[in-house]
Amino acid sequence: MGKDLKLFKTFYLMNIPADLKYTKDHEWVRVEGDKVVVGITDFAQGELGDIVFLEIETEGEELAKEEVFGTVEAVKTVSDLFMPVSGTVEAFNTELEDAPELVNKDPYGKGWMIKIAMSAPSELDDLLSEDEYKDLVEG
Repeated sequence: MGKDLKLFKTFYLMNIPADLKYTKDHEWVRVEGDKVVVGITDFAQGELGDIVFLEIETEGEELAKEEVFGTVEAVKTVSDLFMPVSGTVEAFNTELEDAPELVNKDPYGKGWMIKIAMSAPSELDDLLSEDEYKDLVEG
């Protein structure tokens, strides 16, 4: 079993883009000027299983880092989604309302969840690099 689990983890570790930042809660962050795009990592979607629903009703709200911005519901569980940085939720990926499976199929592309206008860009320094996130998941 241990060998199988290691192979499973290695499979997911292959899809950790180097140009993104990561949280300990398995969100990814793509910086676009003074804004960020946020989603969940490939590892996270694999652990959750088939995603069937997202509830994100925080568009337009200003939230602090680590506050819950929504929930993701999979066949086997429901998980909170956490703000990686403080800011205003400017947009929600409305494609996910009718096609939540995009998070499973393309977590770093069409499966993005929200866009945030950052209020404290220095908080980006607290996020994990690709290598730090790999260490977290392997741990």
